[in-house]
Amino acid sequence: MSGRACAEARADDRWPLERVLFAIAGTVVLVAALLSALVSPWFLILVALVGVNQWMYVIVGACPMSLLLSHFFDLRKAVTR
Repeated sequence: MSGRACAEARADDRWPLERVLFAIAGTVVLVAALLSALVSPWFLILVALVGVNQWMYVIVGACPMSLLLSHFFDLRKAVTR
């Protein structure tokens, strides 16, 4: 396989924006749940913020995290067929 083909294959192996958003949201929810159980119930506010951001993405098509990921990491939405 040539160097160019390898570079194109690696570019195709990147996760789409939606998959990264779900991974980040799930991680924040799990950490917030753990912190709310062990430290303070006020950490449940993080869970609410994740939910608000997810609804923003559903309604508007973008949320603050998706804009950051698109800008800094050049992630793109998954192609739907």
